[in-house]
Amino acid sequence: MATLAARVVPLPARWSGGAGGLRLVERNFLVYRRSWVVFLSGFFEPVFYLLSIGIGVAALVGDFTLADGTLIGYTAFVAPAMLASSAMNGAIFDSTYNIFFRMKYAHLYDAVLATPMRPWDIATGEVTWALLRGACYSAMFIVVMLVMGLVDSWWALLALPVSVLIGYAFAGAGMALTTFMRSWQDFEFVQVSIMPMFLFSATFYPVETYPGAVRWLVEATPLYQGVALTRALTTGSVGWALLWHALYLTVMGTLGMYVASRRLGKLLLK
Repeated sequence: MATLAARVVPLPARWSGGAGGLRLVERNFLVYRRSWVVFLSGFFEPVFYLLSIGIGVAALVGDFTLADGTLIGYTAFVAPAMLASSAMNGAIFDSTYNIFFRMKYAHLYDAVLATPMRPWDIATGEVTWALLRGACYSAMFIVVMLVMGLVDSWWALLALPVSVLIGYAFAGAGMALTTFMRSWQDFEFVQVSIMPMFLFSATFYPVETYPGAVRWLVEATPLYQGVALTRALTTGSVGWALLWHALYLTVMGTLGMYVASRRLGKLLLK
């Protein structure tokens, strides 16, 4: 009855009874319940990076001092950056490749929009699923860090919600960009953007090592905001500047979701 009424009486663009996005989350959960190995595979890559660095590279680098005077081991320096990178990669994968396939080939969203659900429900549902998946990876990664003795502060309890915030930012932006993709070849631009951020966002060495102009460019990237947040929390170097990083990621995710919902409406509601 609700579906029939929605087809006869147009609903506001962002209303579907308040649970439209959750229906899409439920659908994704049921799909991945039969592919749990694929779901868990995204957890192992950052763990392997961390183990390789902890066993090999850290022995060559040794300890060094952060800008605020904190003495830290190299493995403890890299671990929170791997946490932030894991949140980014999981969100980007879910909000780009998967959504492009569902939109262009599976035509899932055409079927979804035949119900009372609207484009905003699709955006919120897919981003929520990406956040839940990223939160699972992040929680397991934080446990690995605890076991390896890489957490030095109780502020690390906030590392999980911060990882969700990082995922929110990249999921929103990734979904918005996906609505502009025309073919699989366009996803090469995603890799061209993600890889430099992974390598240069103070992931493997302090941002202070860059010259002035390059450092300014690095500090403007979204992954750097996440790395700065997670590293500060796990080392206990907490300050008011962290609020700026959190605001940056919040605005990025919200703007991305808004653009994604508008684009989905334009592409699918013709």
